[in-house]
Amino acid sequence: MARIAGVDLPLNKRVQIGLTYIYGIGRSRSTKICEEAGINLSTKVKDLTEEETVRIRNIIQRDGMVEGDLRKAISMDIKRLMEIGSYRGLRHRRGLPVHGQRTHTNARTRKGPRRIVGKK
Repeated sequence: MARIAGVDLPLNKRVQIGLTYIYGIGRSRSTKICEEAGINLSTKVKDLTEEETVRIRNIIQRDGMVEGDLRKAISMDIKRLMEIGSYRGLRHRRGLPVHGQRTHTNARTRKGPRRIVGKK
């Protein structure tokens, strides 16, 4: 059982794909981690030795934030934007799209279900 950064990696998947189950690691970053650790990309997670798992763990800890630390940093950034009253912070506070998308139509994911004004 490969447990890295508090996440159990799926045993039957390749290492490159298994690492993407960790929040903050995508395909490109997982490829770089595997190359740096000297692990073949087609190796399954269940075939990793303890030494290879330790190498991967050390690289992830050294390179940057993942999982809880990253989630905490992102939420703190959003709170900071809301506190200083920036445009993006106001959009977060109101639950509207933040990156300049159209809201006259669409944006239902962010705005929630339609509120019916006048019903006969």
